[in-house]
Amino acid sequence: MADVGESGGFEIRRLRSEDLDAVVAIEADAFTSPWDRETFAGLLERDSVELLVMDAAEEGIVGYAVLWCILDQGELANIALLPTWRGRGLGSHMLRHVMSVASERGVEKLFLEVRMSNHAALELYRSFGFSEVGVRRGYYQDPKEDASVMVATLDRTSEG
Repeated sequence: MADVGESGGFEIRRLRSEDLDAVVAIEADAFTSPWDRETFAGLLERDSVELLVMDAAEEGIVGYAVLWCILDQGELANIALLPTWRGRGLGSHMLRHVMSVASERGVEKLFLEVRMSNHAALELYRSFGFSEVGVRRGYYQDPKEDASVMVATLDRTSEG
């Protein structure tokens, strides 16, 4: 499934094996304990996982998301953009698409964890209807930090 971004020139599509190096590079930049190439490659074969990339017409892969879908529950495991593409509304576009895919897969409750200090992400998630339902103490390493556990109830009748 593809979707062209509001700003034009962007396609959100399923990750392909030739996208792995770009996604691993984004992952390494965005997270202090990044997943490796083998982890992403192993997820390509799993039916319960949606691996999505944001492909810019000229620049190539500028972002990605990993969504787990198990029955009526989902987890947004990772979502990230290249630093030069942050702050342009693309994260909102990607999140909207992820939520739509989750809804299409029958997900009713979508969970995620986010660093307590990541105020920009917390604000983004709240603007999409996520609310805090718990805290995972010491969830993140390097630096050690708590995670806010958030959930959104998806409307399976809307397009997101």
